[in-house]
Amino acid sequence: MSESYTFTVNGVSRTTHKEEPLLRYLRDELRLTSVKDGCSEGACGTCTILVDGRAVRACILTTKKAAGKSILTVEGLSPEEQEAFVYAFGAVGAVQCGFCIPGMVLSGKALLDVNPNPTEAEIKKAIRGNVCRCTGYKKIIEGIALAGAILRGEQHIDPALEEGAAFGVGDRAFRADVRGKVLGTGEYCDDLYLDGMVYASAVRSQYPRARVLDIDAGAALALPGVLAVLTAEDVPHNKVGHIQQDWDVMIAKGDVTRCVGDAICLVVAETEEILKQAKALVRIDYEPLEPVRTIQDAMAPDAPRLHPNGNLCQQRHVTRGDAKTALAGSKYVVTQSYRTPFTEHAFLEPECAVAFPYKDGVKVYTSDQGVYDTRKEISIMLGWEPERIVVENKLVGGGFGGKEDVSVQHLAVLAALKVNRPVKAKLTRQESINFHPKRHYMEGTFTLGCDENGIFTGLDCEIYFDTGAYASLCGPVLERACTHSVGPYCYQNTDIRGYGYYTNNPPAGAFRGFGVCQSEFALESNINLLAEKVGISPWEIRFRNAIEPGKVLPNGQIADPSTALKETLLAVKDVYERNAGHAGIACAMKNSGVGVGLPDKGRARLAVRDGKVELYAAASDIGQGCATVFLQILAQATGLPREKLVNMGANSEVAPDSGTTSGSRQTLITGEAVRMAAAELKADLDGADGDLSALEGLEYSAEFFDPTDKLGSDKPNPKSHVAYGFATHVVILDDDGRVKEVWAAHDSGKVVNPTSIQGQIEGGVLMGLGYALTEDFPLKDCVPQARFGTLGLMRADQIPHIHAIYVEKEELLPFAYGAKGIGEIATIPTAPAAQGAYYARDHVLRTSLPMEHTFYKK
Repeated sequence: MSESYTFTVNGVSRTTHKEEPLLRYLRDELRLTSVKDGCSEGACGTCTILVDGRAVRACILTTKKAAGKSILTVEGLSPEEQEAFVYAFGAVGAVQCGFCIPGMVLSGKALLDVNPNPTEAEIKKAIRGNVCRCTGYKKIIEGIALAGAILRGEQHIDPALEEGAAFGVGDRAFRADVRGKVLGTGEYCDDLYLDGMVYASAVRSQYPRARVLDIDAGAALALPGVLAVLTAEDVPHNKVGHIQQDWDVMIAKGDVTRCVGDAICLVVAETEEILKQAKALVRIDYEPLEPVRTIQDAMAPDAPRLHPNGNLCQQRHVTRGDAKTALAGSKYVVTQSYRTPFTEHAFLEPECAVAFPYKDGVKVYTSDQGVYDTRKEISIMLGWEPERIVVENKLVGGGFGGKEDVSVQHLAVLAALKVNRPVKAKLTRQESINFHPKRHYMEGTFTLGCDENGIFTGLDCEIYFDTGAYASLCGPVLERACTHSVGPYCYQNTDIRGYGYYTNNPPAGAFRGFGVCQSEFALESNINLLAEKVGISPWEIRFRNAIEPGKVLPNGQIADPSTALKETLLAVKDVYERNAGHAGIACAMKNSGVGVGLPDKGRARLAVRDGKVELYAAASDIGQGCATVFLQILAQATGLPREKLVNMGANSEVAPDSGTTSGSRQTLITGEAVRMAAAELKADLDGADGDLSALEGLEYSAEFFDPTDKLGSDKPNPKSHVAYGFATHVVILDDDGRVKEVWAAHDSGKVVNPTSIQGQIEGGVLMGLGYALTEDFPLKDCVPQARFGTLGLMRADQIPHIHAIYVEKEELLPFAYGAKGIGEIATIPTAPAAQGAYYARDHVLRTSLPMEHTFYKK
């Protein structure tokens, strides 16, 4: 007779005969999906539960070791506790992607049970085992403190906040997704358990470059419960790719792998346990080949050609004026080379998709950044009309650019069509780290000149990106790195050359900042060196050169009236000057919208049904909060109360294509489409004397498109983007060289939700600090050496005091009530500001990231 293990879960006695991680029992048997699987390595904290009152990670505790213990999940909290945490986290803005939140709640409860009135330091210590990649922790700390105050009876829940009594543009709105994310009832893809669902996973290459000589799946197919093993021969068109279709769905027998993690075959099985056994039985015979490790290797004349057209994936040349002459005539010139690393997104939710046959095609639930993009890639692979494929977002547990490419969606579709059943496909955390696109590694040389007064005269730079095994978004990211390498300043002579090379490293693609984190680190560092030569402060040289309304950016675009870079500089002037000996400063600009002549359109449809207004816009909310922003814009434009408005989510079957969640575009581009459709509804509503029932069954659609000019336009003042956001960050060190404070002043136009923007800024700042100081992605012969716990992600007890400041001009853009977005720019100026702080402190120029010889890295 098998051994049994009995324990209590949320007050109910449970018995199992299977020894397995408690995480799997809670999720797969009890369907307690608040307990998230973020890494299964004990490193992220998303699976935190309480065991006899202590916070424990469910992935490292087995059912055997849990015997006799009392286990509590978020589902088992008392109603009073649940409501306290929902209100507190919503009120302060602690919820973004939400994947970490149930674990944070339970770590908070464990603390409050023994210490009902903890200090900030005690809260930080209590959640230091829980990683959040979105918020910068500050709002979560505030949320736990407020929940404690509510449970002590010192603060009270105001139901009007969640009900949306104040829900217009500019109001501190309670996000629409807070309750589901705090209580764990909101569905992410891995929370789906469909009837008849089976599981698929790829056997992936162990070598970055090797010829696949043979694939022997015989033993796997003989295992009971294995339904199929698919290879490249089973794929109608064996290529996918976000822009360039250069990415093999699976590496065919006889072909050569391009990176560790390339899919060789796809196994489909009845259970995850059988799937794991079957994958181990597949035998792949390889001929290992010498990998292309670096940009220099890829450029060598005798380098292996990793793709048919060679190793140069993309190049850009951006010029204006005469940089060579301007630099030759400059009073001061600085030339310096810089290097920045690959960076892992480390979103808390690993990639997952569930696909099943649907109507005359297939439907797939996804965690991605654009349902129409995913539909397009799958349609290319299948050779189908796109309309036969329906893609719908479930909750997305973070993205930061890392979920723009397909990862498992297309594999789930292949498997579902093969076995004619629902199929779940997901990556383990290590598979995700090894395989999904990173931030590009950069090597660059920048030459910047100025006159005797510190006024910039010209810039010459050469940028090299390692785009890894596949293109992903190399072209647009490289282009943005080049176009933004000039900074948010006033000068007209630039010559920027950019090159992206294939190697056998993991692919690189979109990452928050979209290439600008790399080039701005270099430019802003050079600016500090020029200021030193001129004899003025780093703040002063930036202020003298700062763009302002009516002046011309280095790309020729005339700055619009909402431009407030100088205001952000003034907002941090005093704090910078008070700490100048141990403070650094940096500015940045970042486009809103795709721009550069591309047809970047926002679309929205409103339908009046059952006395409510349903909003349809296929814009992925990856945690940044656009789903709530759209409702605020809708409320503002129509005057309707919050309870009458419903966001129907991103679904390609029913919602119009609103473009990718990328380029800080959704708030402005899709937000304006929502406003336009809402204005039409409002006109009819006014005609009906405010009676919404009179509009029952009516629909209102709008498309917003503000044309821009292509890169290299011959217009004297081309319009590259609909709008730009601007920012200035100041980083202050303490006596030990630790980051003590960060002041982040932002021009994001009209702030739609002040609560949300603060969390976006704080999270962006902490991500930028990690990039500067602690995060790395080491490779050995193109093989990633990092695990989730060794990526160098900052924890709650490491964060400095972050002061989020936003400035608004009186004259704003005429779109989306003047909003410009915040998603990307929040992370760009932090790394160069940190570098500047260390340079001010010890006068050592650190030209590579993460910086060495700091408090964080010796």
